[in-house]
Amino acid sequence: MFQSFAATARPDQGPPRLAALRDEISNEELDGFLVPRADAHQGEYVAPRDERLAWLTGFTGSAGFCAVLSKVAGVFVDGRYRTQVKAQVAGDFTPVPWPEVSLSAWLKQHLPDGGKVGFDPWLHSVGQISGAQKELDGTGIELVRCSNLVDRIWKGQPAPPMQPVKSHPIEFAGETSESKISRLASSLQKAGNVAAIITLPDSIMWLLNIRGADIAYNPVAHGFAILRADGHVDLFMAPKKLNNLDGALAPRIHLHEPDTFLDAVGSLTGNVQVDPGTVPQIVGDILGDRMVDGGDPCVLPKARKNEAEIEGTAEAHLRDAAAVVELLCWLDAQPPGSITETQVVTRLEESRRRDNALQDISFDTIAGTGPNGAIMHYRVTEDTDSRLEDGHLLVLDSGGQYLDGTTDITRTIAIGDVGHEEKTCFTRVLKGMVAMSMLRWPVGLAGRDIECIARMPLWLAGQDFNHGVGHGVGTYLSVHEGPQRLSRISHVPLEPGMILSNEPGYYREGAFGIRLENLVVVEKAPTLPGGDVERAMLNWRTLTYVPIDRRLIVADMLSGDERAWLNNYHSDVAKKIRPRLGGDAQLWLDAATATI
Repeated sequence: MFQSFAATARPDQGPPRLAALRDEISNEELDGFLVPRADAHQGEYVAPRDERLAWLTGFTGSAGFCAVLSKVAGVFVDGRYRTQVKAQVAGDFTPVPWPEVSLSAWLKQHLPDGGKVGFDPWLHSVGQISGAQKELDGTGIELVRCSNLVDRIWKGQPAPPMQPVKSHPIEFAGETSESKISRLASSLQKAGNVAAIITLPDSIMWLLNIRGADIAYNPVAHGFAILRADGHVDLFMAPKKLNNLDGALAPRIHLHEPDTFLDAVGSLTGNVQVDPGTVPQIVGDILGDRMVDGGDPCVLPKARKNEAEIEGTAEAHLRDAAAVVELLCWLDAQPPGSITETQVVTRLEESRRRDNALQDISFDTIAGTGPNGAIMHYRVTEDTDSRLEDGHLLVLDSGGQYLDGTTDITRTIAIGDVGHEEKTCFTRVLKGMVAMSMLRWPVGLAGRDIECIARMPLWLAGQDFNHGVGHGVGTYLSVHEGPQRLSRISHVPLEPGMILSNEPGYYREGAFGIRLENLVVVEKAPTLPGGDVERAMLNWRTLTYVPIDRRLIVADMLSGDERAWLNNYHSDVAKKIRPRLGGDAQLWLDAATATI
């Protein structure tokens, strides 16, 4: 199994660890210490060695941080994790709604007379520290660089990951690393910058056409890179990771030990381009006024998928859909109350593993039944494993890492006889997903400009959900990829080739959860008869083809256009997926895609 069901952290472990950390804080003559989720590379996902937030607090979400003071320890979590954090942290920790409550505002409240709060400059970005310091000016509260105090007390801290790196074939990448390096270096020259610092693991993987295995479910390797305007790249990565490449790296890529990275940064002369949101503060300290805010040069080019990446992803989705349909067919044959969440997860992974191109799952499968479905990023463990009972909704959110693409799909499934309230909420979520799927919009709009389309049916009923409508997705890279998002805080214009999720939801704590998710790719929209020829428009191409549970749809709530979209979608699902299935699954699919 790729997925483990072991409980990785327990609330009762938090208080003694918190006490030990407070002793270290006192020994350093500090008034507090910040414990982020991030590692030195500032990616979303971290290796076991860097799971300091989870080790200290018990909270295992993919975003957040803890601010530890002498009398209070705040665990800052966003809307996705408000329910989860309550079950994972002990009473010694106080959940804080973030970003509604900022770190600086919280510190002002709890350190009214000022104080020194320590932080590890490797684990916080330049943007985070400069923003917080600006808001703390005049308060007497000082952010102080120091060594990592959690590492001092973490007995048995895992070693850094040292998994081998492999090359990513041109048939899947669609562009050589030499070509990528040349065009990005040219951009640096035009901007007058001598180099760019790259710390994000998926950016380095994309640029060099390599893949790693340092992070579970993410084919990335830890390292740092300096892209120079003359077209050379300095890669700082443990040599033992690179033994299997057999000369696959481009000639202008020069290998260095990781511990020489800061010296190399210090030797740069001239303006150096960085992304303040991802470059560690320790790098900013070295660069000083040579640092130029130009962003990670790989992020946007990586987001604009080329033809090979799009078509590879589309093919991966078709094979993945067949695996999911096989699971759904099996699931419908199980009587309510006869199976548990872990059995669903295991069966789905077995179905995906029949594909030789599968390298891993793309994240821990979320299989939340009944009240567990209301925990947006629920991870089933041996302790929480629950039976799928009559009347439950099952939220099944899963994906695979294939050589040719990354998948991410969510379906909400009826278990037995589901109530009318659940069905009406489900239908509103469906209406939102359909509205986004049918959308055309003018070139230049960002996720913030259109994400409300998917919320409108819920808003009209006085309902909403506390996560974004969609996130970017890589191609055999991170399942969460920036900078594109369908989110009210996303200012990045959507462009052709960008792959995103379309996943509205609805959650009622203690009762049920609902989410529906398809992956979609941005395309140029054809001009419609009578449309403005001079006004360029974009639309979506759907990549995901798995039936939506018709038993949960209140058909009278659908408009004619919504009904037509759904019937056309199900017709496409049948045509594309049926030939890939066995006999029983074919019969199940015929019924699941029948016209409404």
